[in-house]
Amino acid sequence: MDAKINTECGTLLAELESTETSRLSPLACASAHGLRRRRETRQDYRPAFAKDCDRILHSRAYSRYIDKTQVFSLVENDHITHRVLHVQLVSRIGRTIGRCLRLNEDLIEAIALGHDIGHPPFGHEGERILDTLCREHGLAGFAHNVQSVQFLDRVERGGAGWNLCLQTLDGILCHDGEARAERMSPCRDKDFAVHDEERIRLSGQERLTLPPMTLEGCVVRLADSIAYIGRDIEDAIELGLISREDIPEECARRLGTTNGTIVYNLVTDLVQHSRHVRSSSAGPGQDYIGFGPDTAALLAELKLFNYERIYHNPALKPDMDKIRQCYQALFALYMKQLHVTATARASEDSFFSGMSRAYRDSHSAAAIVRDYLAGMTDSFFLRQAAGIGCAVPERRC
Repeated sequence: MDAKINTECGTLLAELESTETSRLSPLACASAHGLRRRRETRQDYRPAFAKDCDRILHSRAYSRYIDKTQVFSLVENDHITHRVLHVQLVSRIGRTIGRCLRLNEDLIEAIALGHDIGHPPFGHEGERILDTLCREHGLAGFAHNVQSVQFLDRVERGGAGWNLCLQTLDGILCHDGEARAERMSPCRDKDFAVHDEERIRLSGQERLTLPPMTLEGCVVRLADSIAYIGRDIEDAIELGLISREDIPEECARRLGTTNGTIVYNLVTDLVQHSRHVRSSSAGPGQDYIGFGPDTAALLAELKLFNYERIYHNPALKPDMDKIRQCYQALFALYMKQLHVTATARASEDSFFSGMSRAYRDSHSAAAIVRDYLAGMTDSFFLRQAAGIGCAVPERRC
């Protein structure tokens, strides 16, 4: 890039950052404060978090969202939510909230698009199976939020990662949509050393929840729940697992019985109870967002309903025994391939042939197998399992 273009890019970036600062809440995270692990030399006109959005969208892991289970696996129905739609819904809901509260929409979008990128084949059931296998092979465990950061920071681009901002990676790591929280406050005092420590802690402790370092990360965590709660009900109705009349009476009356109404009412309540954030005089004592107590209680009741009637419904996972056996067989096979000979390690057709020497030297065999399995789409996983003689489940209507 010649000097003139470089200067023009720098001028445009400064203008964009100045405009952004003038409209954001003082509690928002400005793009100029984006912190990367490695300094970048090329001048760019894109603000830091907008660049993170682009990098996530262009990642190989993002392209595999298209065939990743959200809740319902092995279903032949084009109207059922897959992971790629879910993250887009979280992004859209999060950006709506962010715009109303004068927060950084680019950071919200980056976190939302990347937050589930580490989910393995077959959703949370696959996650539990892979967690067991990782522990059996000497790893701390498996958690999809940790794996999301692993893919974006240490696997993509042959192991070099995308050099995303700390605020983006932190929001992805701390996005736990299962956590019940009426009000959320950020823990702003973080750096990459703290982030790396939190990754290690979250790897082996399934129930540990940590607050994000920005209000934008808090928004995504709450938007995650808003995005899935009603949508999963719609999918369950589509598949005949429940009826609309089954929704708890008080939730139906006050939140609604359709996904659109539920989303609207939850977002409206969240914005109304968080409007202090947008004030130009907002200070540390107002550094939180959240629902009103009545709505928080209704959301908790609706989550309980979803767990009892949808997520724990035996009809939802009729073939998980076969899936478990496929996971076990593939993990054992790939471990064997990695340990056979040095020749196998260098093989051009091996699953790590595109990975750098630095990646291979810094990851154990079990960690490499974990990364490979976690990155598979549902269909590719089934093809690989069938190819080694495993009995694989069939898709159903």
